[in-house]
Amino acid sequence: MKSIRTVKTALRALRRNLMRAALTTLGIVIGIAAVIAMMEIGNGSSIAIKRTIASMGANTLLVLPGTATSGGVTFGTGSAMTLTPQDADAIADECPAVLATAPIVRVRAQIVYGNRNWVPALIYGTSPDFLVVREWTDLAEGESFTDREIRNSSKVCIVGQTIVRELFEGQSPIGKEIRIKNVSFRVIGVLKQKGANMMGMDQDDIVLAPWTTIKYRVSGSSATVSNLSAETTTSSGNYLNQLYPGSSKLYPDVSSSSYGPQPVRFSNIDQILVATRTPEHIPLAMEQITILLKERHRIRPGEPEDFRLRDMTEITRTLSSTTRVITTLLLVVAMISLVVGGVGIMNIMLVSVTERTREIGLRMAVGAEPADILRQFLTESIVLCFLGGLFGISLGRLVSYLVTVFLNWPTATSVEAIIASVAVSVTVGLAFGYYPAWKASRLDPIEALRYE
Repeated sequence: MKSIRTVKTALRALRRNLMRAALTTLGIVIGIAAVIAMMEIGNGSSIAIKRTIASMGANTLLVLPGTATSGGVTFGTGSAMTLTPQDADAIADECPAVLATAPIVRVRAQIVYGNRNWVPALIYGTSPDFLVVREWTDLAEGESFTDREIRNSSKVCIVGQTIVRELFEGQSPIGKEIRIKNVSFRVIGVLKQKGANMMGMDQDDIVLAPWTTIKYRVSGSSATVSNLSAETTTSSGNYLNQLYPGSSKLYPDVSSSSYGPQPVRFSNIDQILVATRTPEHIPLAMEQITILLKERHRIRPGEPEDFRLRDMTEITRTLSSTTRVITTLLLVVAMISLVVGGVGIMNIMLVSVTERTREIGLRMAVGAEPADILRQFLTESIVLCFLGGLFGISLGRLVSYLVTVFLNWPTATSVEAIIASVAVSVTVGLAFGYYPAWKASRLDPIEALRYE
């Protein structure tokens, strides 16, 4: 009851000078509004950056083939054909940190429809899991190809929005046929628009088809002949003993009388796209993939790896760090406004103590303790800052909304910032109101009653 009476007394004292109280809280209102607006704009920017990275594949890894060397000359990453579709299947099955994998065969070619032609940025031969890896499963039209169409090397494809615009002039391409190197493909699906990635590359300028079709019908590749030691090639111990996608064995059976290296055939791919379960699983997935591929490719300890792993971690870390720096800078500026508002409150409270010196003396004369005087003026300061914090939160939310509507900047509500703003406003009232309240409680009753 004593606390309630103190609050009521504080509110009556503030109502005496409404204009002065409003102007006093203006600094707090502006400071809190700045904190709320900056936090929401910063959160919105962070979410937008994360979405941009996710559109590129924030939780994706790229497995590339190794480097070929001849006569001391290195031909660069990808020059050695060391990856197979079975590697992609094994990674998906045996690496717990991996969500999905997609083998990729690339080709650069002109596509033709009627009297129009276009050269896409990307023509990928892949599997249906490519859409899972790239989070592109919701198609704008049609459907994706299936594993059955991969086994049959079916001439079907999915196209991006740029292809629809350039070849079909915005009309639905479903059921129509395009030609890639004089091979006819029936369009069965259209991807949703993704736009450009962080590198400025148009992600919608893409054609997806079964990897077997691209490899054997478009690029004209056949099974690659390689020599492996007969001593290590057995039907029981070999991990790659099934030819993908056929049913014949990848390696021929070796009789006890066979000696020397045996020629084998396998289907190589250009790269493997891997999606981890979460971005935090990337380091673990890289470790698991490295161990698995070393085992499958029979790479002994100390020997160079015949594959490369790449991820988006560095780009993600850089952009996240930049966002944190900008948000922190904006918060520092907003906190300066809060400090200025707190100084204004201290100033007004000192003026209030001076104006009400006789009132303080009278209250002490009728039995009020110094602690009661301290509590009253401290309560007035806290109530003043608390009300300023509420108005500041409303103003900050309004500013955030206007920024979204008129500037089209992304914003996101920050409950933590709202709670922190209320706590900060009360703390400012407590910190900057304590000295005036303490000064009022230390007044001598007799001197206060004689004050003019």
